[in-house]
Amino acid sequence: MKRSYVIKKVLQALLTIAAILIFNYFLFRIMPGDPLQSVMRNPKATPEAVERLKALYGLNDPWYLQFWIYIKHLFQGDLGMSFLYKKPVYEVIGTRLLPTILMVGLAEVLAIISGIIMGIMAAVRRGKSVDVASLSFSLITYAMPTFWLGIILVSIFSVSLHLLPTTGLLTPGQTYSSTFAMLADGIRHLILPTLTMSLVLIGEYALLMRNTLIDVLTEDYITTAYAKGFKEDYVIKKHAVPNATLPMITIIAMNLGLVIGGAIQVETIFSWPGIGRLMYDALTARDYPLLQGIFLMITVCVIIANLLADLTYGYLDPRVKQ
Repeated sequence: MKRSYVIKKVLQALLTIAAILIFNYFLFRIMPGDPLQSVMRNPKATPEAVERLKALYGLNDPWYLQFWIYIKHLFQGDLGMSFLYKKPVYEVIGTRLLPTILMVGLAEVLAIISGIIMGIMAAVRRGKSVDVASLSFSLITYAMPTFWLGIILVSIFSVSLHLLPTTGLLTPGQTYSSTFAMLADGIRHLILPTLTMSLVLIGEYALLMRNTLIDVLTEDYITTAYAKGFKEDYVIKKHAVPNATLPMITIIAMNLGLVIGGAIQVETIFSWPGIGRLMYDALTARDYPLLQGIFLMITVCVIIANLLADLTYGYLDPRVKQ
């Protein structure tokens, strides 16, 4: 891979992040509503108290001075103070990262493996019962609203069968005899939100893999490989699948970037203490500094994931190497 290609992609990512910084700063300042309403909840507050609060959050300064202070603090690792939690934004986000990465990351791994396998089986057996079943399952799950699927799973496994808990990371008030017992309880709480996320992603990956592999199987070099006497399994494994996985890299990288953002609907339904639930609470409370930090983190993660996808493309695809 040429060095100029890598430098070009890195510079594009840095320029995009710079644009995101500007957009992210002004977005929450043009939104309707007064951010002080979420902080100053006392309707009898004196004008002096309001002015002190504005000075504390720097709301009295001109917009360009506020922007300069925001950029300066950002490079120092300071994302501001949360209105809702009265803590630094990076501390609030840090406490919610692990549950989100655990839940959505596990769902991604399961969906990638299952979706690729289903897509390969459907493409190789195109038009047969395996293809019809895989295609039907993928279309149904991919079209399902996440919140509706979560409610259905809760109704079946929690309300009707009483097999799995409905909300939270651990059972409230539960006393554990050992670390293993605590992990077992956490796994039981993890099953339903992970299953909800993975079912939707499986349909997306399976459809993409099936359609891409069908196109690859019609290429001339596949026909040439068969003409040379190679067996079907070898042709699919060594020639077709590697080329069909290239478009998968893009969609997987984008979804991996959104792992940090989590899924608002899933985390809200299951009261999962992750970034998605935190974003919902921040929107409800109009906690602009917290929303600003979450949005910035998510967009930077997506940009980095796309950069890694571009570099991976350059490594795997000979045409990009040139």
